[in-house]
Amino acid sequence: MARRLVARESGEWESMMMMKKMKDGAEEKRSTAVATKKRGYDITRNPYLNKGMAFSLEERLQLGIHGLLPPCFLSQDVQLLRVLRNYDLKKDDLDRYILLMGLQDRNEKLFYRVLLCDIERFLPIVYTPTVGLACQQYGLTFRRPRGLFITIHDRSHIATLLQSWPETDVRAVVVTDGERILGLGDLGCYGMGIPVGKLALYTACGGIPPQKCLPIMLDVGTDNEELLKDPLYIGLRHKRVRGEAYDDCGGVCEIIYKTFSDSTYWFNPHHAE
Repeated sequence: MARRLVARESGEWESMMMMKKMKDGAEEKRSTAVATKKRGYDITRNPYLNKGMAFSLEERLQLGIHGLLPPCFLSQDVQLLRVLRNYDLKKDDLDRYILLMGLQDRNEKLFYRVLLCDIERFLPIVYTPTVGLACQQYGLTFRRPRGLFITIHDRSHIATLLQSWPETDVRAVVVTDGERILGLGDLGCYGMGIPVGKLALYTACGGIPPQKCLPIMLDVGTDNEELLKDPLYIGLRHKRVRGEAYDDCGGVCEIIYKTFSDSTYWFNPHHAE
């Protein structure tokens, strides 16, 4: 395996993260290099790049994170054990959902390692049936935004919003307007838990890299009076827009297709959940 983890190129740093693949008892070397200009604190706060305490000393020195982590080195296996122990301490499924989503926000590699270690156990927490309760409590459980939030007022510049997404090679897009969520009715912007949960399934079960997945909330308001009065509600605070103005948002599919080229797979659950 190449020992050089960081390359100097045009005055910019690129981190090269290397992994090993075991096959038939022999060590087959495979490079999963990730190029990034980020260093230091930005590495440990990026869920796609972060490996927690699994960074080797060489990686820590090269990436400028030595001293930003405790000196002990903990493999992903040990970190997995810690997550499972914390998981077992939770009293209900909503708390387990919050634990796993928090992990996804910090360390995606470890999050998917957890899911895949016992997929039948964890998928009902990440998606149905627990995601329905999580959507109902989304304002309370909300920690960090995931995906894009496009409102009815953005319909004239959707392409510009899509360009704000940091990834250009998007393979899977899930959109919801939150009107009918798993038989729970109109949850408005709280319905964002559905695209996030579905895309976690596409990664865990379908192998689509998480950075190539894009959840989108199409916020056109809500007719749920409880949400409109909820001080924790994160969406537009007006009645759901319908008719011609809503239909104008239908072009989001075509705009996504143009923005992310032919490689984008479109899943459209809004008005169908």
